[in-house]
Amino acid sequence: MAKPVLIIGNRNYSSWSLRPYMALKMAEIPFDEKLIRFGEPAFGKAIKKYGVAGRVPILMVNGRAVWDSLAILEYAAELRPGLWPKNKVARHVARSMSAEMHAGFQDLRNACPMNIRRAPKAIQLSATAVADIKRIDQLWSNCRREFGKGGPFLFGKFSNADAMFAPIASRFETFAIKVSKPSDDYAKALLQTKAFQMWKEAALKEPWIFAPDEVD
Repeated sequence: MAKPVLIIGNRNYSSWSLRPYMALKMAEIPFDEKLIRFGEPAFGKAIKKYGVAGRVPILMVNGRAVWDSLAILEYAAELRPGLWPKNKVARHVARSMSAEMHAGFQDLRNACPMNIRRAPKAIQLSATAVADIKRIDQLWSNCRREFGKGGPFLFGKFSNADAMFAPIASRFETFAIKVSKPSDDYAKALLQTKAFQMWKEAALKEPWIFAPDEVD
């Protein structure tokens, strides 16, 4: 059986592509990658060869598309059940946090787009973006306190919830966002994983600039 192919956007900017990449890499699920560059005139046409949603990421499995980051993470968990916590309560919390990340924090995401090559520098944030940061800090610190024994991640061992929050950890670094020590320690551990470092190394080599995600 051929390896799945993860269709991604620019590594420097595509937070949604980073999420399934982290899960697949951390779970040691073999896959290939195909990058479709943001901003190129044929992006829409190219991506629709793989899925009618017209967005990255898409995981091609035996010629069929699994689209949307969270759906790809669920696919990965079918192959590696450890991507969700074993404990039932922890698993429910992990899924709830992942869903909240998937649907929420739009003000922070708009103000601070993922841009791995950007030199760390703080910017003025709206009250709603600050509220997003406070909520994430609360989620992370509470989760680490209640479920974080046995490892540096939200539920100790790496889970799909960590994959969902990886781009937020990157944004916090890029925009010099201050959070509590438990949250800061967690974010640093996430960014120090081999999977994220591999993504970052490739992102820094990309020559393309996507102007909508460049913030001074």
